[in-house]
Amino acid sequence: MVHEAIATTGERHGVITRVARQLSIGTESLRNWVHQSEVDAGARSGISTEERLRVAQLEREVRELRRANEILKAAASFFARELDPRLPK
Repeated sequence: MVHEAIATTGERHGVITRVARQLSIGTESLRNWVHQSEVDAGARSGISTEERLRVAQLEREVRELRRANEILKAAASFFARELDPRLPK
């Protein structure tokens, strides 16, 4: 609706506020959505939604791998103590 209003009137000033009132939503929420849609379309610079989701997925994967690595280190340490009688238990 915002893009249509801008195309119709040729003016950007006040369009987001007017459309936000018509839809009964927050102005800043709509402004953020419009900004993100422009980034996704390539009209603005920034991180696209797809890239943002990919980064979040990679961060989640890194957390899981670090956790698994800590578990494996603890298990290796445990078995090393069990197998080597010189190390304290």
